[in-house]
Amino acid sequence: MDMNKAFYLRKEDRDPKWHVIDADGKVLGRLATQIADMLRGKDKPEYTPHTDGGDYVVVINAKKIKLTGDKWEGKIYDRYTGYIGGYRTRTAKEMREKDPTAIITLAVKRMLPKNKLNREIIKKLKVYAGKEHPHAAQAA
Repeated sequence: MDMNKAFYLRKEDRDPKWHVIDADGKVLGRLATQIADMLRGKDKPEYTPHTDGGDYVVVINAKKIKLTGDKWEGKIYDRYTGYIGGYRTRTAKEMREKDPTAIITLAVKRMLPKNKLNREIIKKLKVYAGKEHPHAAQAA
């Protein structure tokens, strides 16, 4: 590589890999930053901010994720339906009971840049509550 020229990763030159991460006993925030960096490609030397050069990430055992302190009762996930009085809140414990994959997906999505590239990058994240996942052939 010539050091006197700028390097930009082209879409044709990317070579995405598949990573399987076991979330059993891992802290949510630290895991989410690691996943977000893999999805964007920031863990590679040929990182280019405006190009999707990241890898695919499969997260298993999402229901066994760990939150520090009293965040299971204290952390609030909120949303607004669009109607009057439609502000809904849910604790992290309620989220884990209803959909354990949503906790990891939301944490990673909120760490990605807020632009058009975000919508393409988040599609490469696959989260599963248990050990079984249909991506064994890709990750091998």
